Amino acid sequence: MDHGTHHTGTAHDHTAHAGGHDHGGHPNGGHAHGATWATAMKATLHCLTGCAIGEILGMVIGTALMWGNVATMVLAITLAFVFGYSFTLFAVVRAGLSLKAAVKVALAADTVSIAVMELVDNAIIALTPGALDAHLTDGLFWYALLGGFAVAFAITTPVNKWMIGRGRGHAVVHAYH
Repeated sequence: MDHGTHHTGTAHDHTAHAGGHDHGGHPNGGHAHGATWATAMKATLHCLTGCAIGEILGMVIGTALMWGNVATMVLAITLAFVFGYSFTLFAVVRAGLSLKAAVKVALAADTVSIAVMELVDNAIIALTPGALDAHLTDGLFWYALLGGFAVAFAITTPVNKWMIGRGRGHAVVHAYH
């Protein structure tokens, strides 16, 4: 498929990735000589969106069920991976891949990005005094969570740039445009 032409309908839905991707006109998606910072930021924002939805949902469910910190964090991290993978999974299934192939693409595209995002975000929350014991109605809970996401974004973006530049990570999704 010609990467220089934007397709609609059954082609890859760019909105599922927080905007379009810079293909640079290269046949392999523009990643042969490294990825641009814009491409890396878009991939990281895509990851952050899924992680944030899953993690916030997990925190809300765990807190509502009055689970302990460990059980709530495990649920939040699990849901962050589920939602993080699902964005890529749905996009490549819409592009025509089988579910089995789409799962492989999602795992290859997002595992490292989600893992780094979750490690950094949860470390920030755990290291913020009082954040683990804060309730959903406390500003500290939200400041720690959002601050953790901001730091995680800053750390994960260069990781994604490096991976995309080597044809790994989010770059594998480009083969299915």
